[in-house]
Amino acid sequence: MQKSDFRGVLPAITTKMTADQQVDFDGVKADVVFQIEGGVDAIVVCGSLGEASSLTVAEKLAIAKAAIEAAAGRVPVVLTIAEDSTSTGAALAAEAEKIGVEGLMVLPAMRYLADDREVVFHYRAIAAASNLPIIIYNNPLAYGINITAEMLKEMANEPKFVAIKESTGDTRRINETINALGDRYQLLTGVDDLALESLVLGCHGWIAGLVVAFPKETVAIYKLVQQDRIKEAMEIYRWFLPLLHLDIGPKFVQNIKLCEAIVRGTSPVVRQPRLELVGDEEKAIRAVVEQGLKTRPDLTKYGF
Repeated sequence: MQKSDFRGVLPAITTKMTADQQVDFDGVKADVVFQIEGGVDAIVVCGSLGEASSLTVAEKLAIAKAAIEAAAGRVPVVLTIAEDSTSTGAALAAEAEKIGVEGLMVLPAMRYLADDREVVFHYRAIAAASNLPIIIYNNPLAYGINITAEMLKEMANEPKFVAIKESTGDTRRINETINALGDRYQLLTGVDDLALESLVLGCHGWIAGLVVAFPKETVAIYKLVQQDRIKEAMEIYRWFLPLLHLDIGPKFVQNIKLCEAIVRGTSPVVRQPRLELVGDEEKAIRAVVEQGLKTRPDLTKYGF
């Protein structure tokens, strides 16, 4: 992946926490190394899965610095901008460029449900704050704001808007966006359990969640689709699907951190107001992950 070319598998890594809920920077660095060794194309930090809503701006910059240090130039690091105000988001974008971040994934301003004019203004203000390429993150299911094709057309004259993270949950939007805008934007699928379908329909990359525990399987699916080996990609994807479902729902962070803990031995600690899973919820996730591990495919069969 080049600086302004968002292709491939881009893991949205979790933010590891210590027992007292402080950011574990060694854990962040270890995650970055683990993902790079798994063959990913970039690292996305401080996204929704990275608990952006409960991190301070200072922590986000420190996490990005740790990720850049661990990546050591091997893959780009992308920082998520998900702030309550436009001015705070713009300031974070400017600081991100200074520390060596190579791209931004930008959400509409949080909390306030802006109208279309306000959303476009927010994005343009963030773009003006740095020279970094931007992924427009569209997730109306989670954040209540739908970035329509008409809005994307209006924003198309800003060259820093390079890509769209398509997380509407409706694969029809992929073809509709392509029909409306051609190849103006790179499209990235952001819904794990719609990923293969989305890649087949024309998405250039996958901003993934369960990749944090299973990078090699995620990369294999992506590469097989690029090679038009759809039947083989489907075999891995169908095994993966019960795990990919863990990326959906209000407790997706807890689900995925527990999955990581089972698979990799990492910390499942989440920052409050989130709490770690207990009781039947924990048992259900453990059952899914343990079944996945028992039936994990042999990737050498596919040349990986």
